[in-house]
Amino acid sequence: MQIAVLSGKGGTGKTFVSVNLAVTAGKSVYIDCDVEEPNGYLFLHPTLQNQQTVDVTVPEFDEGRCIGCRSCLKFCRFNALVFVKGKPKVFPELCHSCGGCSLICPAGAIRETKRTVGRIETGQSGTVTVITGILNQGEASGVPVIRQLLCKTPNAENVIVDCPPGSSCTVMESIKNADYCLFVAEPTLFGLENLKLVAKLADVFHKPHGIVINKDMGKENPLDQYLSEHEIPVLTRIPYDMALAKLNAKGKIAVKRESYQSIFLQLYNQIRSTGGIE
Repeated sequence: MQIAVLSGKGGTGKTFVSVNLAVTAGKSVYIDCDVEEPNGYLFLHPTLQNQQTVDVTVPEFDEGRCIGCRSCLKFCRFNALVFVKGKPKVFPELCHSCGGCSLICPAGAIRETKRTVGRIETGQSGTVTVITGILNQGEASGVPVIRQLLCKTPNAENVIVDCPPGSSCTVMESIKNADYCLFVAEPTLFGLENLKLVAKLADVFHKPHGIVINKDMGKENPLDQYLSEHEIPVLTRIPYDMALAKLNAKGKIAVKRESYQSIFLQLYNQIRSTGGIE
């Protein structure tokens, strides 16, 4: 079962929910797809076991063979290729590694070469396998790193995917193979507007979904009407709790405290039943 944990913005408690859910699931895999700023390892403190680079292919020109026909420029929809003073130039950060330019070149002047855009670290934290994607600074897209991350655990029983915040291409890549989408939102007007983004995304991908309301004040909030109208089940409400906030700020796993175990055990069981998974 692959559970993708989403939030419309950063700071809602998405990683907090993800790491505690992974520990609650017992033998599980936690995948940090927030590759621009991964921080799940700050809670789980995994022992590093393996590290590998993530490479993409980019075009490289043989200027001696190039006839200046500009077929490659016309083909590229991402403006990754230009001609400067009659010579081809590549903007590798814009290239989507489709390989089309090398296929269409009539002179055979383009070959593909590898470029490193990030890395993947695998480690162990108790019963949780921790797989973290890290995008190199300055890279335009984390999709290649996320795509390789999600190839790591095709047969794992419990996979928790900590998605990037928002609803961009990286989030779409993160939920593509998920069995269930779990939203994490704060009970505020700002939280409602950001929730709408990820809720629409889950609908587009036809994913079963539910929500965790974090920092709940125990009273009616701006989310309630929207959740009722769109039939989004509230799986649990995590209370606005100073002791819990301090644990989170210190990077502690809340479910290791008996007083918080029932919250996440209920959440895990609710996901399995709501998602139709026994």
